[in-house]
This record gives sequence, C-alpha cells and structure tokens, in this order.
Amino acid sequence: MERLVKALASVLLLARALQPGFAMGAERPLRLDEAIRMALQRNEGLIIDRESLVSAEASLGGARGAYDPQLELSGGWSRSTEPVNSAFSGAPAGRFAPELKSTEAGAAIRQLLPSGGTLSLRAQGARQTTDGSSALLSPAFSTGMGVELRQPLLRNLSTDASRQAVRAADAGRHQALASLQRSVSETVAAVDRAYWSLVAARQGVSVREDATRLAEQQLGDTQARVESGTTPGTELSQPRAELERRRADLLAQREVLARAQNTIKLLILGDADGAGWLDEIDPTDSVATTVAPVDAEASLRRALATRPELAAARAALERRHTETALARNGVWPALDAVVSYDRFGFAGSRNPVGPASTIPPDMRGDLGTSFDRLGDGDFEATRVALVLGLPIRNRTAHADAAVARSAENQAEADLMRVRKLVRAEVLDAVAALETAGQRIEATRAGREAAEIQLAAERDRYSTGLSTNFLVLTRQNDLSRARLDEISARTDYRIARTELARATGWLIQDRGIDIGTTR
Repeated sequence: MERLVKALASVLLLARALQPGFAMGAERPLRLDEAIRMALQRNEGLIIDRESLVSAEASLGGARGAYDPQLELSGGWSRSTEPVNSAFSGAPAGRFAPELKSTEAGAAIRQLLPSGGTLSLRAQGARQTTDGSSALLSPAFSTGMGVELRQPLLRNLSTDASRQAVRAADAGRHQALASLQRSVSETVAAVDRAYWSLVAARQGVSVREDATRLAEQQLGDTQARVESGTTPGTELSQPRAELERRRADLLAQREVLARAQNTIKLLILGDADGAGWLDEIDPTDSVATTVAPVDAEASLRRALATRPELAAARAALERRHTETALARNGVWPALDAVVSYDRFGFAGSRNPVGPASTIPPDMRGDLGTSFDRLGDGDFEATRVALVLGLPIRNRTAHADAAVARSAENQAEADLMRVRKLVRAEVLDAVAALETAGQRIEATRAGREAAEIQLAAERDRYSTGLSTNFLVLTRQNDLSRARLDEISARTDYRIARTELARATGWLIQDRGIDIGTTR
C-alpha cells in the first residue's frame, strides 16, 4: 500500500510538473554516496530483510539453548499405610500395616552433550518415620548423590534433533544474511542507475535547449535575409517548423527529467520527507568514464565466490543436508551405553518400637550425619549397561529419509541453476561494459565530427552557398551526436555498476558495511 501511495504521488508530481507555470521546490544538491546512504536507510525491503536477519540470529540462539543445563528441583511429603499379609510386617498389634511418613527433597542437573549424550548429576535426601516394629531407625535419614552418562552408539551418534536444529538455524542465518546482502546490492545498483539516468536526463535537457536556441538563431538569420530582400519569405517556413519540433522535443525531454527525478525520489525519500518530494534534485557528481579492460575469467571466479544468491542457495542445501542426516539417523536402531555411579548415606535414631539392636555410632544422628556418610560410608552403586531398541520395519523413518533425500537433490539442482544464471549475468555484464566502452570513443569522435560539419555548413550558409535545410540537418546531427555520447557515457557508468553487482563485489566496491546499514 505504501508503495502504491508513493507511485500515485510520483504520477501527480509529474503531471503538475508538466503544467505551465508550475514551480518545483528548492533545488537540492545530491552526491551519489549521499543518495545511496539515504536509500539504505529508507528502503522498506531492506528493513524487512534486516528484521529477518535479527529473527534468524535469535532462532540460532534459541536452537543452541538445547545445550543449556537443566536444573530440576523436587520435594514432597507422603504417608502410607499399605497392608502386608505377613506375620513379620512389623505392624502394631491389631493392624495389618505399619504407618510410614516420608519427607523428601531432591535436585538434578542434566546437560545435553555435543556428542548426543546426556550427563546427569543428582542428589536427594529424605526423612522417614514409622510405627512399624521391623524398622531399625525412626526417624531415619537417607541421602544420595550420583552421576549418570548416557551415550548413543548408533542412532543419535552423528546427529540428533538438537544438533540438526542448530545447523538448520545457522543455515537460516546465512540465508537471511545473503538475502540482506542481495537487497543492499540491488538497492545500491538501483540508486546508481537512477542517479546517472538523472544526470543524463539533465544533460539531455541542456542539449535540447541548445538545439532550440540554434533553431531560433537560424530563424532569426532567415528573417533578416527575408527583410533585406535576399531571400523569399517562403524560406521562413522550414526554420519555423523545425523550431516548433525542437520545442516539442524539449518538452518531452523535460518529462523524461521529471520522471528521472521521481524515480530517484522513490528510492531515497521516505513518508516523513513531505517537503523533499517537491524539491528538485541536482546531482553533483560527474560521469567520469575511464575505460578499463575487463577480465571475464576473473569476474566469473569472483562471482562464483561472492554472489549472495549462491550463498543463499548453499545455505539452503546445507539445511537439506542436515535434514537428510537426521532422517537417515532415524533408520538406525537405538543402542545406548549407560554408565552411572551413586553413593548413599544413612543415619537416624533407634526405633523405640523396633527390635533391640546396636546402632553403630557413626550412623546415629540427623540429616547432616547422613550427608557425612556419603563420603565416609560404604554404601555405593555402580552400573554399566547397554540399552538396545529395535524398531520393527520402521517404515516411517525410511519414508522420511527418502523424502529428505529428494529435497536435498532438489536443493543441489537449484544451486547448479543459480550458478548457471550467475555465469550468464556476469558474461552479459562484461559484454555490455565492453560495448559501452567502445561506444564512448565512437560517439566522442562522432560528436566532434558533427561540430566541425555544423561550423562548416554555417560558414557556407553565411556566404550563400548553403540552405536552411542543410544547416538545420547539421544541427540535428550534432544534437543526436551529443545525445549519443551522453548515452554512451551513462551506459558505461551503469554497466560498471552492473558488473560489480553481477560479480557480488558492489558492496565492497562502495565500502558499505552491512552492519551499519540499519
């Protein structure tokens, strides 16, 4: 909608500019680098691409969050009276079960490892009381600390969902960065084309104004001859008709200039630049055209190494690689190695209703004593195990792997397609630059020849050896030659920009830092 409004504003400005007596706003000098800076700050597409990059970077950080340690805290209280069908249940007289009360708390830290394994550290403590006579201690305090490592050996060894998410997010960040680089490059190229087209349009107006003045001068010379009686009055018709035709050409060229003004305004102005839309832009840079040879082979190498479209295609292919690897991973059976080690502590007070027994002195105490026993006692457990999971048929995983491989093949084909398009664009840009360079010298020579021919024809006319038709023809030849030279110089300058864009070198060539275009 905003672009539509700007387009309508451009049309209205153009229509008003062509009205007699309409005056534009103040004249605003503008350098090319200033125009590029303004466009990079105001281009709506760049704003979207910058935000996409911010989103992609946040997604990458979120994917890496899978490796953040996870802390789990637990606590609880329970009371149970479960019937025991045994004479040795220890239940009080007349009851089938003792009452057991427990208060417990625990903590665990789990860390996902880059190898796909999981490392867990755990600790817990509990206080238990009972009225059963078979328990030695009441209250009894139990504690435990342990560590467990679970490492996949088949499925999830080379990749897993977390690693795939990180790699996919990283590929997405590279895609977003490439998209931003492409948008910046295209914006710079568009501003460059609009700027030099505006320069050419202003020069074209100057050529048309000079042509109109020459026609007026020729009409005046003819009028003087008619008045002196040396030339019949019918000779006035030709220079007068030519003058009106050139005035029409001048009006058409001014329309071209107005459209060129609006084209660059659409690129560099924003919604808040209300008054700026009425200003007349005066491009202050000149078209300096130093023709240099072009190395097509070097241009191709540079393009294949730096074009953002190729970077985006490679990032898309990398994402497909990760998806294929994860899908293939699902075909494997699960085989995990588990290693764990735990130590336990135990302490408490003699159960007043329990059996008469001697409690070791180092086990008498509270929860603190139980924790002390973790390091000093002999209660421990070590476990080494293999856990095997065998999917039966596993059709879903095989189908997912086939789909992922097909998507990867498509991404590879797309990368080859983009490489071909890049090569074609570079070669086209090289050809356009070489042709434009050759045209500069040809049009310069043509313009100089036209100037000499016009001067000679005017000399002959002053001595009565030429006619209005020949003089006006030489004037038209000079105007076309001047316009051709302007076009050649402008085309060469734009072709240089296009080659820099096609090789992916435009941003570096203009010294633009992507991070500072926000």
